[in-house]
Amino acid sequence: MSELMMKPRLPYTLTLALIAGAYPALAANVAKPDPAKAQQIVTQVCAACHGADGNSAIPANPNLAAQIPEYTVKQLAGFKSGERKNAVMSGIAATLSAEDIANLSAYFTSQTAKPNVAREKELALVGQSLFRGGNPANGLPACAGCHSPDGAGIPRQFPRLSGQHAEYTVAQLRAFRSGERANDANKMMRMVAGKMSDREMQAVAEYISGLR
Repeated sequence: MSELMMKPRLPYTLTLALIAGAYPALAANVAKPDPAKAQQIVTQVCAACHGADGNSAIPANPNLAAQIPEYTVKQLAGFKSGERKNAVMSGIAATLSAEDIANLSAYFTSQTAKPNVAREKELALVGQSLFRGGNPANGLPACAGCHSPDGAGIPRQFPRLSGQHAEYTVAQLRAFRSGERANDANKMMRMVAGKMSDREMQAVAEYISGLR
């Protein structure tokens, strides 16, 4: 069966709840998420940066394949509302309807993530220790506690990280640390990133890039 036609994991009622928080006037008109309806937007807009199947060939742009759908909905809604800042994504999200966002989230979660590899073994080993056990010396929690030991994330709560480009992960950790990115609930990621050195960010990102 084509991955495009796989049944999306995004719960319909949850989709409406998330979208209603960003633009309630549109939520009532959102049909059940349909990944097939997202194909044209993916081809014309998303593919250039994220790949037609959500596997980005550009390290600065995130992989979206197999991402937890609730997370994708939250980010697109955040770009649209201005809660999350990015000139390119804000402009794109501004053109998306609530139905588009739901369909895109269903589309990308139905795609298969291609395995990535860590390039610096020693750095990845440091990252593995931090990802699994944190840093007790400064109270840095283990990434695995929220994103699961294999980086698959926890549906409806925390995003998938496994196989994500190291460059993108480092950029987001730095953005959380500086406060440039502030769309994390209860300042959770800002608190975590605030405890991390540049070297720790690079190590964790390197480990995550090869995580499966």
